[in-house]
Amino acid sequence: MARSHSGGPSGNVPRDVIWIHAEAPSKPALGAPCNGCGVCCLAEPCPLGMVVSLKRHGACRALVWSDEHRQYRCGMLVHPTRYVGLRTLRPDGLLNRLIRRYARRMIAAGIGCDADIEPQTGERAAPSSPSPAAPPPEKR
Repeated sequence: MARSHSGGPSGNVPRDVIWIHAEAPSKPALGAPCNGCGVCCLAEPCPLGMVVSLKRHGACRALVWSDEHRQYRCGMLVHPTRYVGLRTLRPDGLLNRLIRRYARRMIAAGIGCDADIEPQTGERAAPSSPSPAAPPPEKR
């Protein structure tokens, strides 16, 4: 599913197209509890995401889709060492627990939705860059 979001002060000019998993929940209202819609992280990485993604624009590399929960999850809260170059460490190990605790504070987990992006469904939108959501179908 492609959704464009409005940017700028007028709020009515489409800025980017992001690809969102078809089963992702709708974006909650500003300040409402996070529901794992992924819109914020697909649009741009947070400060912690900039460090692990090594970029300031586009989808965060640490954003992961959970088939089990049918929502997006921050990889820095699921298995953080995968995103800092230590892929072989156990998810429940000490280093992962410490990084996870730090990441929770850095992304303000549990505070509520802080994305002032308003997604709009776009049927004919083409991706500007691939995202960790559902990629567009391949051309034959």
